[in-house]
Amino acid sequence: MNALTWTGWLRVRLRTARAAALALGALVLVTAFLAAAFPRGVDAYETRGVRHALASVPPDQRTVEITVSRGDLTGVDPAAEYGAAELARQDRAIRGGFSAPLRIAEDRSLYGVRTTKSLDAPDSWLPRPDGVAPGLSLYAVSGLGRHATLTEGRLPHGAAPEAGALEAAVTVATARTLKLRVGSELHLEGRTVRICGLLTPRDPDGAYWAVDPLMATARQDVTEGVPSHRFWRAGLLLSPQDGPELLSTEGEPEKFWRYPVDASALTAHDAPLLRDRLLSLEHGAALARLRSVAGSGALADSAVDGLLDAFARMRAAIAPVIAVAAFGIGTVAGVVLLMTGALTAARRREELALLRARGASLVGLVGRLAAETAAVALPAAAAGGGLALLLVPGERVLPSLLAAAGTGLLGTLALPLRAAAAHRRPRPAARADLVRARPSRRRTVAELTVLVLAVGAVVALRRRSTAAGGVDALVSAAPVLVAVIAVLVLMRLYPLPLRLAARPAARSAGLIGFLSLARAGRAPATAGLPLLALLVALTTASFGGSVLAGVATARDHAALTAVGAEARISADKPLPEELRKAVAKVPGVEDAVPIRIDVQAADDSGPPLYLVVADADAYARLARATGLGAFSARDLADPGGDRPLPAIVSPGVLARFGRAPMALQPEFGRLVVRPKAVRADTPAQPGGDFVLINARSVARLHPDTYADPATGASVLLLSGRSLDAPALRAAVRAHTPASLPTHLALRAAERAKLADSPLQQGAERLYTAAVAAGAGFALLALLLSLLQAAPQRTQLLARLRTMGLTPAQGRRLMVLEALPQALLAALGGALAGAAAIRLLGPGMDLTPLALPGSPGGGGAGTVRLQSDPASLLLPSAGVVALALAVVLAQAWLSERRRESTELRAGDTR
Repeated sequence: MNALTWTGWLRVRLRTARAAALALGALVLVTAFLAAAFPRGVDAYETRGVRHALASVPPDQRTVEITVSRGDLTGVDPAAEYGAAELARQDRAIRGGFSAPLRIAEDRSLYGVRTTKSLDAPDSWLPRPDGVAPGLSLYAVSGLGRHATLTEGRLPHGAAPEAGALEAAVTVATARTLKLRVGSELHLEGRTVRICGLLTPRDPDGAYWAVDPLMATARQDVTEGVPSHRFWRAGLLLSPQDGPELLSTEGEPEKFWRYPVDASALTAHDAPLLRDRLLSLEHGAALARLRSVAGSGALADSAVDGLLDAFARMRAAIAPVIAVAAFGIGTVAGVVLLMTGALTAARRREELALLRARGASLVGLVGRLAAETAAVALPAAAAGGGLALLLVPGERVLPSLLAAAGTGLLGTLALPLRAAAAHRRPRPAARADLVRARPSRRRTVAELTVLVLAVGAVVALRRRSTAAGGVDALVSAAPVLVAVIAVLVLMRLYPLPLRLAARPAARSAGLIGFLSLARAGRAPATAGLPLLALLVALTTASFGGSVLAGVATARDHAALTAVGAEARISADKPLPEELRKAVAKVPGVEDAVPIRIDVQAADDSGPPLYLVVADADAYARLARATGLGAFSARDLADPGGDRPLPAIVSPGVLARFGRAPMALQPEFGRLVVRPKAVRADTPAQPGGDFVLINARSVARLHPDTYADPATGASVLLLSGRSLDAPALRAAVRAHTPASLPTHLALRAAERAKLADSPLQQGAERLYTAAVAAGAGFALLALLLSLLQAAPQRTQLLARLRTMGLTPAQGRRLMVLEALPQALLAALGGALAGAAAIRLLGPGMDLTPLALPGSPGGGGAGTVRLQSDPASLLLPSAGVVALALAVVLAQAWLSERRRESTELRAGDTR
C-alpha cells in the first residue's frame, strides 16, 4: 500500500466521518489535559505547602546561624579576627558556599560580634523592679543603618584606640523602658557606654530584629534561685568596628552570622535536597568547608531541616490518599477511551469485515485504522498537554508530557486493537447476546487473577495503613480492583434475573414487559466495558465522597471539642451579667449558658477534676444541640436535704472513684456528690475528667457564697446556627471591662484553622476535582452505551408504531429496556462503594488530611474512613436518572419523526 493510498484513505475517512473525528479529538484533548494537569496540580499544592511551612513560623526558625565562640579562636591576633573587615570577608566567603536550593535573603542577613552573657549595669538611676541591676548585652552588628530609622541623635562610631568610652544606639522601645536618652552614660565593668542615638526598626517582625528580641526591645526576666527577683534585660547596639572591644569584657563574646532562608523560589521537589544541604552544613562535609573559612570551632544551626521533616511526613501521609483518586480517574478515563474504540469498531463492523473478505491483511487493516486515529488523537493529546502546561502552574514538565503522550497513544490504539481482536479470523455475523454468552476458560483465569490481586491489595492496605506514607501502586488501586471484581460478579449474575423475569413475561398478555426484557437480554456481551467504567467511577466517587465527608466530620468534631459549643467566652474572673444578656441578643444565638468551672485536686494524686456547675435545663439543651454528652435534666434534679447531689461524670472519674459519694471543696463551699450517669464528653470540658452538677442544688446549699459576684460564672457557652461573629465580638468588647482579659473562641474559626494548610487545601481540592472528573467520564460512558443502541431502538419504535403502538407504550418500552442495565450499574456501584469502604476503611488514615499536626497512625485521635450515605446513593441515583432522561428524550424525538424516515429498504439497523 503506497503513500498516496494512505493519504487518500485518511482524507476520505476524515472527510466522511467528521463528527466522529471531532468527538474523538475532543475526548482525547480533555483526557490528555486532565492527565497532564494532575501531576502539575500535585506539584503546585505541595510547593505552596512547603513554602507555607517555612513562612508560617517565627523568623528564628527559618534562619541559618553560624557561631564561633571566643575559646575557638586559633589566630595569633584575636582582635584582628573580631575586626569588621575580617568578618565581612568571612561573610562573603560563607555566602559563596551556599547554592540552590539553599538560598538566603541577603537583604535581611547580618553578622557581627555579641556578648552571650549579660553585663550588669550598676547605675542607680536605671529601673530596678526588685532591686536587681539590669543586664545589658552588647551587639556590634552590620547593616544597622539599613534596617533602622534614626529617630534622634546619630549612629554609633567606632571607638578610638585606647579610648575608655564606647558609643551605642538603642531602639526607642528600649530607651522608653530603661529611661535612656541621647547622652546617657552607662558603666559596664569599668567601661563607659554613651548613648548616641535612638532608632526605630523598619521591620520589627523581620529576621534582623525578631530573631534576637533583645536588639529591639527590653524584656523583664527573673533571677535563678528562690526567691526569684525581677530585672530588666536589654541590648546596646555598637558600631561594627567595636567588635574587638568586646574581647575585654566578661560577656563571653562570640562571632555570629545569621542568614534567613529564602523560600520564595523553593519547590516541593527541591525540599529533600535543601534538607540534605542543611544537614551537611550542620554535621557533614559542608561544615568542614565552613570551618576552613570561619574557624575550626564554627558551628551551624537551623530549625529549617526540622520543618522540612514535618512537611515530608505530612506529604508522605497524604500522597496515598491522593493516589487512590488518581488510580480511580485514570482507570475510568482509560476505560472510556477503550470503550470509544470498541463502539467505533462495532459501528464499522460490516465495513471492516468487507475489507477482510476482499483480502486486506490484519496488519494492513490495523495500520490503516492506527493512521486514521493517530491523525486525530495525537494532535489532540499534544494540544491537551500544552494547555495543561500553560494553564496549570507547576515545576516539572516530564510527568505531564508522559501522561499526555500515554493518553494519545491509548486513543490511537483503542480502535485498531479492538478491530484486530474482532476480525482476526473472518467469521459469519452472529449475535453475541449478554444472556446467551458463556464465559471462556481464558476469561475465568483472568477473573481469578484479578480476584487474587484485589484480595492482596485489600490485605496489604489493611495491614500497612496509609499512615505509613509512600505510594504503593497495588494498594492505591485497591478500590479499582474491588470495582472490577464487582463488575465480574455482576456480569455473571446479570443474565439469571433476566431469564427468570422473561419466563412469566412471555406467558403474560402484555407486549411491553416481554419485549423490554428481551431487548435488555439482547444487549451485546461487550456491555461489560460500559459497566466497568460506571462501576469504577461510582466506586471512586463513593470512596472519594466518603473521604471528603470523613475529613469534614473530623474537622467539625475537632473544632467542637476545642470550643465546646458554637462559641465560648472565658475569663480568669467572673464575667459580668450584662455580657450574657448582650450576647444572647446577637443574631444566631439560641442559648447563652453561664458555667462555673472549678479545678479540684484529686485525692488519688491523679489528674485534676473539673467541677462543672450549670443550670441543668439550659445545659441539657446545650449538650443536645452540640451532641457532646447529651443527657436529661432530670438526671441532675435536686434531691433536697443533705443527700448527695446527683452528678454526671466522665468514664475516667468513674474508673478512679467508683459510684460511692465523694466530697468536693470548691470556692463556694463543701459539696458531696454521687455519680448518676456517665458521659464521655461534655461541652464545658470535652475529653477531660469532669463532674457535672446542677447549679440550683449548689445555690440551695450555699446561697450566700453562690450569689457572691466573686464566685460567678467565668465561662459562657453559646449555641445556635450561623452566629454573627462581628456582632458577637462587638458585644464582648462593649460589655467587658478593660481590666478583665476575655477570650472569645468560635467553632467556625477553629475549624478554619484546621484547613488553613495549603498542602491540605490543595490535596482536598485535587481529590474533589478527581472525583468530579471521574463522575463526568462515567456519565460519558453511560451516554455512549445508550447511544450505541439508539439507531436500533429508534427503528424498533417506528416498526411498532406501524403495528399500533401508542406513544405512551413506546416510552414505557424504552424505559423498561434501559432500566435493568441502569439499575445494575447503580446497585453495583453502591454495593461496590460500600464494600470498598468497609474493606479498606481500617487501612485509610485520614488524620494528616483532616487534622494538621495530629499524630494519627492508629492512635485514639486517628480519623478513619466511614461510609457516607449521600456519597453512596447520590451518584447511583444520578446514573439511573440520566439513563431515563436519555431514553425519554430519544422517545420524544422519535415520536416527531415519520415512520418512512426510519424504515427504509435495505437498512440493516
